[in-house]
Amino acid sequence: MSRVVIVGGGWAGCAAALAARQAGAREVIVLERADSLLGTGLVGGIMRNNGRYTAAEEMIALGAGTLFEVCDRTTRHRDIEFPGHKHASLYDVSFIEKAVRDCLLERGVEIWLLSRVAGLSRRNGSITAISLENATAVEADVFIDTTGSFGPQSFCTEFGNGCVMCIARCPTFGPRVSLTGLAGIAEKQGKKADGSIGAMSGSCEFGKESVDPGLVRELEEKGVLVIPMSRHLVHEEKLGAKCCQQYASAEYAQNVILLDTGRVKLMTSHLPLDQLQQVPGLGNVRYDDPYAGTVGNSMRFAALSPRDDAMQVQGEVDNLFCGGEKAGLLVGHTEAIVTGALAGHNAVRKSAGRELLELPDSLAVGDAVSYVRQRMQTEEGMREKYTFSGAVYFERMKARGLYTTDKAAIATRVAASGLAGVFHQPVN
Repeated sequence: MSRVVIVGGGWAGCAAALAARQAGAREVIVLERADSLLGTGLVGGIMRNNGRYTAAEEMIALGAGTLFEVCDRTTRHRDIEFPGHKHASLYDVSFIEKAVRDCLLERGVEIWLLSRVAGLSRRNGSITAISLENATAVEADVFIDTTGSFGPQSFCTEFGNGCVMCIARCPTFGPRVSLTGLAGIAEKQGKKADGSIGAMSGSCEFGKESVDPGLVRELEEKGVLVIPMSRHLVHEEKLGAKCCQQYASAEYAQNVILLDTGRVKLMTSHLPLDQLQQVPGLGNVRYDDPYAGTVGNSMRFAALSPRDDAMQVQGEVDNLFCGGEKAGLLVGHTEAIVTGALAGHNAVRKSAGRELLELPDSLAVGDAVSYVRQRMQTEEGMREKYTFSGAVYFERMKARGLYTTDKAAIATRVAASGLAGVFHQPVN
């Protein structure tokens, strides 16, 4: 069977790797430019909130639920609520990377860290190999671009507030390199509501040791704290810059909302440190991610791949797939796992000469993949962000009757589609 190479070791790349192995790929290699997997997942932590619960259970029923199960095993809090969000789970960001890495290695996936792509070779309309900065050539039958959409530093400088030293760590490991871009395929850029390019990541992080011990005890007990801010600290205008539009409501400007992900996750962006320290109990905090959190967070949606509903990139090559934010204006870990798994599965189908799988719109995961692609053909759609957990797409889920937390109903829905366990079935 096929050899699949995945560029980018975030949630989408890891999901693609697992799906490719399940589909029967002989070899699967994940190339990651940094020193660890998961990218923004290292400072994420939120799963199963709102429609993400439905999407996760659909993927489990489809046979691509391994990463959701890993998250469940590292969860600190289950079924918590915070403004605009119900039944959320919070995985521990301190343990998730090792758990995911072990999961991939146990299933025969090769992981090449510190492996930044520098170029590619092609023949007869197909990519034949990619080259790394150390001149190593990596050949494969099919390639998957899960390089994300944040940065590089020049993008963050032009459309944000410069490099804020986020988890991407571009100054150390080099900026993101788009495999789609190296193939000469024109990419799109997401826009804010005002038409300017990109969108800012939506949260920051600091250590518990800098927080008042009483607040820490309450946070660890409840999983969430909502602390009202003094009026002079409220700046609602900043919410429009966020890529995570489900967190762009006034509550996230009027309150300090803290989540316990092993560290303290602050659910707002670019609150100046001197103002944050005026909140009772937070007088000694400092930003750990991004390190320059006073002025903002990383800028995302710099480069989006044109793709179809099978996650195949459309353009000058015929053996390139994509997932995660590379696949469009989809925000979140769950969304990355969905698109990455579909890309990994279809990469093996492509290599085997089989018809590619498209998930039906009777499932939330299939409807989201198709709907976002369609919306991205419009100017208005490029100014929106899409997630199972809020904003435009969650409203669509509810309107179409796709949102539910009833596991039996979700399993029945997937069975009715004829695709129960499809990701478990090797491609012959």
